[in-house]
Amino acid sequence: MLFKLSFFTALLAASSACARRTCGTPDPSEEELEVAGDFMKSEASARKLAITTRQASSITVKVYWHVLATSSSVAGGYLTQATLTKQLDVLNAAFAPHDVSFVQAGADWTINSNYANDRSDLAMKKALRKGTYADLNVYFEPGTQYLGYAYFPASVTTGSNAYYLDGVVIRSTTVPGGSLAQYNLGHTATHEIGHWFGLYHTFEGYTCGGNGDYVSDTPAESEEAYDCEIGRDTCPSLAGADPVTNYMDYSDDSCFTGFTSGQEDRIYSYWDTYRASYQ
Repeated sequence: MLFKLSFFTALLAASSACARRTCGTPDPSEEELEVAGDFMKSEASARKLAITTRQASSITVKVYWHVLATSSSVAGGYLTQATLTKQLDVLNAAFAPHDVSFVQAGADWTINSNYANDRSDLAMKKALRKGTYADLNVYFEPGTQYLGYAYFPASVTTGSNAYYLDGVVIRSTTVPGGSLAQYNLGHTATHEIGHWFGLYHTFEGYTCGGNGDYVSDTPAESEEAYDCEIGRDTCPSLAGADPVTNYMDYSDDSCFTGFTSGQEDRIYSYWDTYRASYQ
């Protein structure tokens, strides 16, 4: 009976998650926070001197799509190439102001209930991952408990578990035209790829003090924002209303408008340090 109750509790939790954005990207470690802090200092120094520390003037990312499904139907999580193309268009529009572009390098479709329900993450990625550490692998799964998750850039050894885990997992129903209301414009991928580039949640740390997301031009925010709470201010003693329209918050897809210039700097800091050499 306990198993049955747990099973149905899990089903209920999964269905109720449709009403709220969820992100399974792990919290940054102490080491990752230290790296972000170092980047914040170097970026601030460069801004004071009106110089750039970027090695790359622009970024072009090769994308490998992996569609995991329980059947060859939409209900089973199956996505067409036309839908993948729409998702690519959304990403290119979101990142274009920052001279970041994406090109499809490959796509594959796998009918496997374990993979589609996020039960064999490492094994699935070892079987399907393509390209180098500079290439983006996106795995669409209908049964992941989160809307998506990713891993931050790091120093990895090619062929290690950390190398294979790199990439982005996205719930299939969040693609453009998907069935998940509020989150079906394709910006779950935008949000998770922000993590893949090294960006934290705008509400990182859940506090009005400290470094927050370690980006200087995202106003402090003490908790995630849902729906589209324009004008909300959870840190009234600090400058700026909450950045609820930022892609790295939890608002509805339709509420998002962009990244900041500071987040752009951070994308390039991480790219130059961890991924560019693999191109």
